[in-house]
Amino acid sequence: MLVVQPAQPRTRSRGRIGLAIAGGGPTGGMYELGALRALEVAIDGLDLTRLDVYVGVSSGAFLAAGLANRIGTAEMCRIFLTGDAEVEFRPAMFLKPAVGEYLRRAAGAPRLLLRWAGEALADPMAASLGDLFSRLGAVIPNGLFDNTDVEGFLRRLFTTQGRSNDFRELERPLYVVAVDLDSGKAVRFGSHDWDDVPISRAVQASAALPGLYPPVCIRDRHFVDGALRRTMHASVALDKGIDLLLGVNPFVPFDASRGGKRPAGLDRLAEGGLPVVLSQTFRTLLQSRVQVGLEKYARQYPDTDQLVMEPDEDDGEMFFTSVFRYDHRLKVCEYAFAATLKDLQERRAQLAPMFARHGLRLREEVLDGGPRSILDGVSTRPARTETSARLHRSLDDLEALLAHDARIERKRARRRPQRAG
Repeated sequence: MLVVQPAQPRTRSRGRIGLAIAGGGPTGGMYELGALRALEVAIDGLDLTRLDVYVGVSSGAFLAAGLANRIGTAEMCRIFLTGDAEVEFRPAMFLKPAVGEYLRRAAGAPRLLLRWAGEALADPMAASLGDLFSRLGAVIPNGLFDNTDVEGFLRRLFTTQGRSNDFRELERPLYVVAVDLDSGKAVRFGSHDWDDVPISRAVQASAALPGLYPPVCIRDRHFVDGALRRTMHASVALDKGIDLLLGVNPFVPFDASRGGKRPAGLDRLAEGGLPVVLSQTFRTLLQSRVQVGLEKYARQYPDTDQLVMEPDEDDGEMFFTSVFRYDHRLKVCEYAFAATLKDLQERRAQLAPMFARHGLRLREEVLDGGPRSILDGVSTRPARTETSARLHRSLDDLEALLAHDARIERKRARRRPQRAG
């Protein structure tokens, strides 16, 4: 499903494009990869590794940081889907038990019990089991899983092949949003006051979903998932004066009334138990914030076209796929890829003029060319040394510069008055 907010432009577009990617857990990240791959395949002139600003939240921060580091969608497919990459991606690293957190909390239990027992002996009338249970909350771990291996994977990925783990060394601005647990305020890693934090560490903090992962300590402050404040934080990109906003939100509520596919025997969502109820509640909150935000942005940024990609609300494929079923990641990517191409095809009459304003063109041969796979064009990549990787990036830069000059020349040619023959 595409959510389109056409601009009411008062000025000519400079072709400045921003990308905002929301969170959504591992499955949401795979949906986002599929949708972004479809955009890159279907739109001529769009290079997602050369946009003007990137904003990522939670799982979206993984993709935003990769794109800002010149890792294109084809290469991401090799990393996350085929395993054909210099840095190995192991899904199990997201499910590593937080043993250290368990032990640290458990070590505090005897001291807590002794203190309560001492207070109970001193004043038996004031002691209660309710007070004891309340205090025992301090020994419950902050998270089930340890995401330090995730940070290590990103650190290795961003320090090879000519990439950088330093916000200040990137060619284009990248902002990774997390929430300061003690103040409840959003922090933009990559902004002036926070650009010295390693990108891998910022992504780890942004993806620290409370309950699943412990808060991440940076500068003696603890950070959790950035989606707690806003879903996409698209205003971070819009404030940079972009002409076109591309957004991806993988979390929408499931509309059971529209006859969407669901597991056998599950006639009502309430029958799915607490996990399904919480999932529907969480998704409803996130999408409502996206809708409110887009309506507000249409008023605040009237010169900016906005295009947000979301799953269809009656699609059970996304809703009922467990966020930790990594064996389904190719299936989810293929679904998002095909659904996004279908949406672009069905709404090309509305989208073509909007894209043209920014120097982009829908590839009719892709939209009308029949079924495609997300892995089309994702060939096996030969191993590269650091030197050859840097040379490849330089050649890409030269190719992009020549293509940019050619587009400018074509625009000038169209503006020149025709001479009489």
